[in-house]
Amino acid sequence: MTSVNLPATPSPGPNRGNEPTGGPTRSLRVLVYSDDRLTRRSIIMALGRRPAPELPAIEIVEVATEPFVIRSLDGGDIDLAILDGEAVPGGMGICRQLKDEIFRAPPVLVIVGRPADAWLATWSRADAVVSQPLDPRVLADQAAALLRRRLVGIEAD
Repeated sequence: MTSVNLPATPSPGPNRGNEPTGGPTRSLRVLVYSDDRLTRRSIIMALGRRPAPELPAIEIVEVATEPFVIRSLDGGDIDLAILDGEAVPGGMGICRQLKDEIFRAPPVLVIVGRPADAWLATWSRADAVVSQPLDPRVLADQAAALLRRRLVGIEAD
């Protein structure tokens, strides 16, 4: 398991319009699972340091095996899980297991191999689906929407 720490607060200097000026400063933890390091890397690059300007910075928890996905999510401090549906074992099966077994599981975004596979994500109970080839804007927008929802749920508790 590799953890990529991204700064939780803006760097000093002028605000260039892409840093929040207020709001939460806690970093958001995003788990990225794939058995393919290049897939993990492309997901991480698409997300950037902050998928939307109003959100806090993200910290990536990069994992390559199912046991580390389960262990990481059991800890309760993951805000979003992004699972590769084409990995072995597949992200869709892992998603379904998480939704069945983890109380208040974080939102899950599943990456599918082709748009026609999106229907399988409904079986897995994924909160969002993005298909390959990855469009960085679509992935970041979907991740940001799920993170916003997660933040609202955390603040309501």
